[in-house]
Amino acid sequence: MRRIFRDPLMGCSRVSTTCVIGLQWGDEAKGKLVHLLAEQHEIVVRYQGGANAGHTVVSGTETYKLSLVPSGILVPNVRCVITGGVVLHPPALLAEMDGLTARGVQIGENFMISDRAHVIFPWHLLEDRLLDSERGNGESIGTTQRGIGPCYRDKVGRNHAIRLGDLFRDNFPEQVERTVAAKRAALSGICSGEDLATLDVANIARDYQELGARLRPFAGDTTSYLLDATESGKRILCEGAQGALLDIDHGTFPYVTSSNSSGVGISNGSGIPGRWINKVLGVVKAYSTRVGGGPFPTEQDNDIGQQLRDRGNEYGTVTRRPRRCGWLDAVAIRYTARLSGVNSLAVMLLDVLSGLPELNICTSYELNGERTRNFPSQVEDLRRVTPVYETLPGWEEDISGVKARSSLPKNALAYLARIEELVGRPVEIISVGPERNQTIHG
Repeated sequence: MRRIFRDPLMGCSRVSTTCVIGLQWGDEAKGKLVHLLAEQHEIVVRYQGGANAGHTVVSGTETYKLSLVPSGILVPNVRCVITGGVVLHPPALLAEMDGLTARGVQIGENFMISDRAHVIFPWHLLEDRLLDSERGNGESIGTTQRGIGPCYRDKVGRNHAIRLGDLFRDNFPEQVERTVAAKRAALSGICSGEDLATLDVANIARDYQELGARLRPFAGDTTSYLLDATESGKRILCEGAQGALLDIDHGTFPYVTSSNSSGVGISNGSGIPGRWINKVLGVVKAYSTRVGGGPFPTEQDNDIGQQLRDRGNEYGTVTRRPRRCGWLDAVAIRYTARLSGVNSLAVMLLDVLSGLPELNICTSYELNGERTRNFPSQVEDLRRVTPVYETLPGWEEDISGVKARSSLPKNALAYLARIEELVGRPVEIISVGPERNQTIHG
């Protein structure tokens, strides 16, 4: 007799999983959006990256700078989850948690960390400094030297990977001993004796067991938890880190991060199957920025770029590095919107453009004597493209107090409409300042 299996989602109209994805090179003001949208959800999920991601959130009169803790932590009655797709540096995570609790933010049953998450150790920091900071051509890849890339490398290599759940096991000191021996052997030819001396087995094992003991109350199987939550119709918001152009597989390799930071990484990092994701909101700045090395076709290394940097406070949340600034690149955004399965756009920092007499949008590239709207797959081709600009009139008005889209200056409306046409997605949200009430919906 044929057995009938019932789909757990059949007839369930309540399933609601939304993801916020940055469509540029990161720093698109995703934290503000997640904080706003968290009120409409029960669970906020951070599913990739590490402490190299910086989200600035303004809540009331307070400004918070978050790296690992999801932005939903500032919203009551929301449970925040860090999944196994994230790599954790326990000292950084605990420092962030302690800083939040000192400011009155509750962190308890509303916070969960995957015991599958891989852990960053002192040898990862050392490797990052020695191996990953510079390419042969002298151009920096842009690593924040927080051990994230080496940790992901060990994760894929498996032999020397240690996960959060391992910190709670009796054989953890033996894992550290084996790994330190391998790392010392690998680094001995390029590392000073002083640096190698920092890889002390006893100290590392003791310190990380103590750190693990503090994190253990929050650790658990987030994959099963999120699968149960999805099947029971919980409203889930997934919070992407970095930006889609930094995706390890689909970004401007090798000037990328070490995880899938585009929409293709949602299921991989969180464990939530793609068919349960209802909506992807793509976040872009009204202009473009980039940190670190790598090609940036629309970069303005001139007075315009400095004006955008100063007006937009374009300095890294985590590193305070000045960001490279330039005109909006619709070719790149169209690519990442398609790649990430974006339904609609959020255009952030539109107020930064006020006062500029003219605005340029890159509508296509010239490469090898031909025009294309396709984003090159090879970084050296991207380095050689010439952006083709369309010039639109700017606006003088201060828009930071505008509450409705229809009240924006006509030139600002025309700018947004042109973005919609070029990217092929509607603009759903417009940000005209850092405050919550400086957000226009619709």
